[in-house]
Amino acid sequence: MSDLVSPQWLADRIDDRQIVIADCRFSLADPELGHQQYLANHLPNAFYLNLDGDLSSPVGKVGGRHPLPDPQKLSEKLAAMGVNFGETMVVAYDDTRMAFAARLWWLLRYFGHDRVAILDGGWTQWQALGYPVTNTLPQPQPGQFSPQLRSQFVADLETVKKRKDLDSVVLVDSRDRDRFLGEREPIDPVAGHIPGALNYPWKEVTQESSLVCNEEAQKQRWSDLEDAEEIVVYCGSGVTACVNLLSLKLAGIDNAKLYPGGWSDWCSRDLPIETGETTKP
Repeated sequence: MSDLVSPQWLADRIDDRQIVIADCRFSLADPELGHQQYLANHLPNAFYLNLDGDLSSPVGKVGGRHPLPDPQKLSEKLAAMGVNFGETMVVAYDDTRMAFAARLWWLLRYFGHDRVAILDGGWTQWQALGYPVTNTLPQPQPGQFSPQLRSQFVADLETVKKRKDLDSVVLVDSRDRDRFLGEREPIDPVAGHIPGALNYPWKEVTQESSLVCNEEAQKQRWSDLEDAEEIVVYCGSGVTACVNLLSLKLAGIDNAKLYPGGWSDWCSRDLPIETGETTKP
């Protein structure tokens, strides 16, 4: 089963009851915008999942801007959408080069549900190809969803602190280059990156058209890390890092972990930071 599906593939199966579509559109600058866009128009039969309300837990003093969601709460939401654990195919999409759809893709796999894919090109390509949209809300057929968490998918703060400087471990920062270098920080109170991290900006995974770069490009992108025993990926708050985790999987590297708190968690504590080019020990 592919981690990506084309608009043509989904359009041909748009009424398949064994497929649940999740609209993950969201704006960090306007948290209500994605839902408003969904209500105006969305893919037929698509349900809406909100990054803040569904795919994250409430923000605390530490832990980052988008802590992982409560498994029980999200599982109940998925079941209400008609997702049966281990059976139903879930297809996620957004309009931001997979930034938020990839979060759901990763979460479902973390929950033990592998039948999930992202719509290649997302809302952008779906509209460009003239496929139908609607403002009709879908009628759910409740399913059953009991997650089986894969702890190996996650690296917590203490793990990152202890292991990031080991020769066998690579720490990947997924943010834009200028944020990694500490030249610009539009969201968090401190600029820079975790010492020793390497920068692989998440937007490199896709083309300007929102389509994912081909498999060979993904393999080439990660060729320097093929021999790493462990890869830990982070971003600002555990969201766009999931795009890099998808890219790694497309490249045949499926042992990478997410540090969910990311830079927003790290910089909220009295921990070392680095600016400019990284200095790997």
